[in-house]
Amino acid sequence: MAGQQLIYYVEDDAHIRDLTRYALEKAGFEARCFPDADGFFAALADRVPALILLDIMLPGIDGLEILRRLRDDATTEGIPVMMLTAKGTEYDTVVGLDAGADDYLAKPFGMMELVSRVNALLRRAEREAAAPATPAAEGPIALDAEAHMVTAGGVPVSLTLKEFELLRVLMANEGRVLTRDQLLDQVWDMAFAGGTRTVDAHVTTLRQKLAAACPGAEALVVTVRGVGYGYRRGDDGR
Repeated sequence: MAGQQLIYYVEDDAHIRDLTRYALEKAGFEARCFPDADGFFAALADRVPALILLDIMLPGIDGLEILRRLRDDATTEGIPVMMLTAKGTEYDTVVGLDAGADDYLAKPFGMMELVSRVNALLRRAEREAAAPATPAAEGPIALDAEAHMVTAGGVPVSLTLKEFELLRVLMANEGRVLTRDQLLDQVWDMAFAGGTRTVDAHVTTLRQKLAAACPGAEALVVTVRGVGYGYRRGDDGR
């Protein structure tokens, strides 16, 4: 799986940084590690990695701010990001996922688990990149998975990676209601006890962006109370 794919890791603890680099390189990856955001962003301007590992507690710019900047930049918004941090509370996990992280691993973590999760994220990114286009046959929303583009009423809609994948999954299952757990599994490829709030938060921001581009388009993403969410072309439910 590895094939010398490049991974960046931002971590201020030299011991953890060195152990992680060693584990990744033993698994066949090319790993570059940085103690802070400055060196990371300098390297990012020169070469974009296949995946990024981020600690939250960093000197200067913290991991969450780094993540926000990555998701706000068209060049880096689609890069898989895993948060690696000593903070393991439900709140911190939700904050990281809601900010756009693709996975979350709390310290202390085993290197075998880390490598396994890295491989899983990279496989998922490859599947998403290879997914066929899923345009809406009718209605105001059109999604092109190959070009990674969404329009609502003909107006381009800028979505994060997870917002895009959430909409893609809902559209691919038009007429079905998916539970929050099903969406967490299909979009985030993980199970997490606090994940329902992450799904709800992403549905809210997705609807806001659709409505801003084409008022009324947000109504196609419907809520079925007590069950979950769906996509229903022509349905005005919420």
